[in-house]
Amino acid sequence: MDKQAKILDSEKTLHVLREIEQNPQVTQRNLAEKLEISLGQINFLLKALIDKGVIEAKNFKNSKNKFAYMYMLTPEGIKMKIELTQKFFIWKTEEYKKLQQEIEILKKEASYIFPEKERI
Repeated sequence: MDKQAKILDSEKTLHVLREIEQNPQVTQRNLAEKLEISLGQINFLLKALIDKGVIEAKNFKNSKNKFAYMYMLTPEGIKMKIELTQKFFIWKTEEYKKLQQEIEILKKEASYIFPEKERI
């Protein structure tokens, strides 16, 4: 899997698609701030999504009379968002299971280290 494909199949991409769907007039800077991703990464990701036909960027004039973009999910973008949502659920479920296992191990270790303390 190349770098672009790996990035497009990620949690970051899902968050970007969600934000664009909720606010098509969102700026790259606002996306970067809200998702805590660098502006360069957002730019790269949006270009990759446009190249793949997942989103379209259309020019419109904003209130300062400068051109800005409106990002729209294409039918392919809606399909990708659904697929990523399903994958996200699987990723987070697996992460949750691993955390539960780790917590149980830590509880056992803590009971050996601090046997007189009240258990968590």
